Amino acid sequence: MLNLERLRTLDALARHGSVSGAADGLHVTTSAVSQQMSKLEREVGQRLLARNGRGVRLTDAGRLLADHAARILSQVELAQSDIEAQRGEVVGEVRLAAFPTAARGLFPAALTTLRADHPELRLRTTELEPEAGTRAVLRGDVDLAVVLDWSNKRLPVPGGLAKAELLDDAPDIAMPVSHPLADRAEVGLEDFADDDWVSWPEGEFCHDWLMFTLRSKGIEPRIAHLAGEHHTQLALIAAGFGVCVAPRLGRGPVPEGVRLVPVRQTMRRHVHAVWRTDADRRPSIRAAVEALRAAGRKLPGPDPAGAQAGEGSSGDFHEATG
Repeated sequence: MLNLERLRTLDALARHGSVSGAADGLHVTTSAVSQQMSKLEREVGQRLLARNGRGVRLTDAGRLLADHAARILSQVELAQSDIEAQRGEVVGEVRLAAFPTAARGLFPAALTTLRADHPELRLRTTELEPEAGTRAVLRGDVDLAVVLDWSNKRLPVPGGLAKAELLDDAPDIAMPVSHPLADRAEVGLEDFADDDWVSWPEGEFCHDWLMFTLRSKGIEPRIAHLAGEHHTQLALIAAGFGVCVAPRLGRGPVPEGVRLVPVRQTMRRHVHAVWRTDADRRPSIRAAVEALRAAGRKLPGPDPAGAQAGEGSSGDFHEATG
């Protein structure tokens, strides 16, 4: 009889491509991964791993069994979802990920609600950028991720994932108070064609969005500084080193010397929750989505789910499936 936890280890190895990656994903030591694989090889009577330089690779038998392991684990997830749904209780563990401003703006209130309403639910959180969060859900490293896209640049939702809207976030442009446009009631991105920009790190979804958006307006962006944290970006703006897009979600205190001006064009970040469809019936996933939506409704700046389109904000749990 094949051991489920050893199959889970093999699946993690196949997804992460290394022993250390599998260990990180499973939250165990590399030694524990190696021991589980040795036991699994003895159970099946074949080598599942082979040396590949300093690392390892799956043998043909390893890849074959890993394919079966992925399907078996998916069925186990479905079984757990059905059992939870049949019981109707919010129990077990939910692993949540979110990009930094969502983690800062939504997690404290959402986790407080979940802890109060469902004391038997265990919660774990981590910060991940949108694309990394989506991959983590697909791999099974987290159960639900809070991700974002923009009104003019959508984040693809892969097959096997479901999505629910949480809120819309209308960002402003941050500039030094001495900037010529600081007294405007609203501005357009094209007004900053000759300004230096402070952007997110290269390769992040929001940096790619900024480059795409400015170039679509005929502006070749002058990216002078890169910073992942919005607080760092605003500190650079306060010191007079350019302008930046400043989302309202999770913004926190604005430094002295910074002026925030709304953008006159429709420019919104759409904030979503994504999870695996095979976990769709889990009451804990539904409770987490509702808690995140409730946290979004309490925020002073962003718009709650459905507010822009006139939809019901929390009635439609399962809005889209990839």
